[in-house]
Amino acid sequence: MPRKPEPAPPPDPAEIHRVTEIFRRLQAANPAPDTELRYDSPFQLLVAVILSAQATDKGVNLATARLFPAAPTPAAILALGEEGLKSFVRTIGLYNAKVKNILATCEILLARHGGEVPRDRTALEALPGVGRKTANVILNTAFGEPTIAVDTHIFRVANRTEIAPGKTVRAVEDGLLAVVPEAFRQGAHHWLILHGRYVCVARKPRCGDCPIRDLCPYPDRSQTDAVR
Repeated sequence: MPRKPEPAPPPDPAEIHRVTEIFRRLQAANPAPDTELRYDSPFQLLVAVILSAQATDKGVNLATARLFPAAPTPAAILALGEEGLKSFVRTIGLYNAKVKNILATCEILLARHGGEVPRDRTALEALPGVGRKTANVILNTAFGEPTIAVDTHIFRVANRTEIAPGKTVRAVEDGLLAVVPEAFRQGAHHWLILHGRYVCVARKPRCGDCPIRDLCPYPDRSQTDAVR
């Protein structure tokens, strides 16, 4: 007979306390975290997130500040056409591919979803230019689902702090969902990404300004050149 799998070890109370305290402090510093992308509807957030791949939120916001007043809906963006849409977003990296994906996504939204962004992971990931990370952002930020979208910032913070170490993005996502207390799960994505963007940066992290420095296994990370 096949051997039964070994039961998972019980959670370490000290580690549970550490992770809880990390998020308690991040929450205290920023009680209502949110994306830095600017949008007025789930559809506009979807477009902004597609544009943000390998681009900065600041750069995306500069482009969408012109785009969204002119074309705030899927039908309006389709009416711009490929060249019209490019005229708004050509300052963003990889804009040619992103424009094609956005236009194809608009067609699907109108044909299959009444012009609305679906609140369903499978339907979201079926849209051109939308992968698991983008779907997680939409589900969390637009629809209030307790998902965690792991980008480079969150991947770095999760490994450095050893909250959820992992060699792949999915391993880190699964690890975070397993350890982040439910009370903090809705805001966890935003707290971690902002912490990685402004404090726990890739090179020369600002450990002296870190509110969780005493809870981090590498409190003097800024003194090394290693990045993970």
